[in-house]
Amino acid sequence: MRIGSWLAAAGRFCYEFVVGDTPEIAVGVGVLIILAWVLSRGGGGVSAWLLPLAVAALLLGSLWRGRSAG
Repeated sequence: MRIGSWLAAAGRFCYEFVVGDTPEIAVGVGVLIILAWVLSRGGGGVSAWLLPLAVAALLLGSLWRGRSAG
């Protein structure tokens, strides 16, 4: 029973750490990582610059929404 409660606590921590208050950022970053992986399979190095720029745009959009909402 002790291991089960430890696993549940670890799962709650991971969820709060990754998702937190904005699940759309977690989903967006996950989609971007998959997109970068798919693009990297084709070669060309597009994912090397696409992923950081897209994540920065996602975070800036979140900041903008948060600023205009509050």
